[in-house]
Amino acid sequence: MSKYCLTVTCPSQRGIVAAIASYLSETGCNITDSAQFDAVDTGRFFMRISFTSETGAQLPALEEGFAETAKAFDMTASFRDESRKRKVIIMVSRFGHCLNDLLYRWHIGALPIDIVGVISNHMDYQKVVVNHDIPFHCIKVTKDNKQQAEADQMRVVRETGAELIVLARYMQVLSDEMCREMSGRIINIHHSFLPSFKGANPYKQAFERGVKLIGATSHYVTAELDEGPIIEQDTVRVTHAQSAQDYVSLGRDVEASVLARAIHAHANHRVFLNGNKTVVFPASPGSYSSERMG
Repeated sequence: MSKYCLTVTCPSQRGIVAAIASYLSETGCNITDSAQFDAVDTGRFFMRISFTSETGAQLPALEEGFAETAKAFDMTASFRDESRKRKVIIMVSRFGHCLNDLLYRWHIGALPIDIVGVISNHMDYQKVVVNHDIPFHCIKVTKDNKQQAEADQMRVVRETGAELIVLARYMQVLSDEMCREMSGRIINIHHSFLPSFKGANPYKQAFERGVKLIGATSHYVTAELDEGPIIEQDTVRVTHAQSAQDYVSLGRDVEASVLARAIHAHANHRVFLNGNKTVVFPASPGSYSSERMG
């Protein structure tokens, strides 16, 4: 039995949940998981529903039949097959911990994604990537060829049909044009607990301030550096006895896990943009299960 999900955003008003539930029931669908949020500050309503079709209804028919309800509530609504994996391009420079973590999670089926290529401005991880039977693209970036390099990167994205770009410690600032074209479809990991310590060398900044917690932040990329809507964050405790280099080492595991959780949420259609913030719903039962144990 196919498992689908419906995501909805619209102005907040009475009767939304009842209308959606009635439509799904009338079309022979059974709701298996549901999450909703009414954002009082923006007046927006968000909902994600997992459901199965007990009558064999297909997505095109469900979408067509829902159009009248969507129009009545001014909804932006999307029906998706939960078994379909999103195509992802990973971009990396010379720090490989996030890349290696994502490759392992992808290998065991713990992330609902299809890695269709890895782009790097260095050759460090070519062998690791091709050993996973994933295409590797080395695209050098300098201050003189940045525009052409980004054009080459976007060519790879288009040719592979990638729906998401993951910056796994890719240490180049993307242009405003690339950020706009891929708005809401680029996820970055920043090695700091934003909004503190933006830009370069955040661990050094944290060390100099004597913080007792360091962390990592995964966010959508916008033209404003490290200002994109935050998806996931976590921290690790440090003390006065640790060096700036210790901060870097301690931060690696946090960065990898935070990035993976953000990708998992995005790939499962659990993240909704709400102005400059996000609404992130909890994972549905069973969505963290892996195809293989290791």
